[in-house]
Amino acid sequence: MAKQHAAKAWLGICLVSLLTACSQGSGFSDLDKFMADTRAKPRGHVEPLPEFNAYEAFSYSAADRRAPFEPPIDVQLTMVDDEPASDVEPDLDRPKEVLETVGLKDLNMVGTLTDTSGGLFALIRDNAGGVHRVRAGNYMGQNYGRIVGISETRVELVEIVPKGQGEWVERPRSLSLDDGG
Repeated sequence: MAKQHAAKAWLGICLVSLLTACSQGSGFSDLDKFMADTRAKPRGHVEPLPEFNAYEAFSYSAADRRAPFEPPIDVQLTMVDDEPASDVEPDLDRPKEVLETVGLKDLNMVGTLTDTSGGLFALIRDNAGGVHRVRAGNYMGQNYGRIVGISETRVELVEIVPKGQGEWVERPRSLSLDDGG
């Protein structure tokens, strides 16, 4: 056992003396030489930033026209002075229903329900993702649209839109079942 300790001690002494012999020498002279060479080289040149033109504001002159990606609404009104004044006008005192705050273009029919007495309800999805149950007589759309009929694939309604000069006219509209496409 004493021989093993003596051998380990001898091995340790040899290893320490070998490491000490390797550590003596040039030090950091090669690194100092590299740094001096790098500092002696000429410095680079940075190009100045390019000049930018000032922003010029653009005035959009077609803001009062129909958006190019919206489908045109077909309204066929004839302005004839010989016509008697229409007695159609919206009930402005009636409390508005939830779907009257959303335009018809943002509403989609997504299905129907039948109650126990056989009455048909339409399921309408609004632009916020909510689904509402409506039946004939309910109102929807921003033009006082009243639902007049519901089938399995379509909701028929009549809107009351201004004709001009304080007069109103009824306009038929419909929502078709959204096929999910």
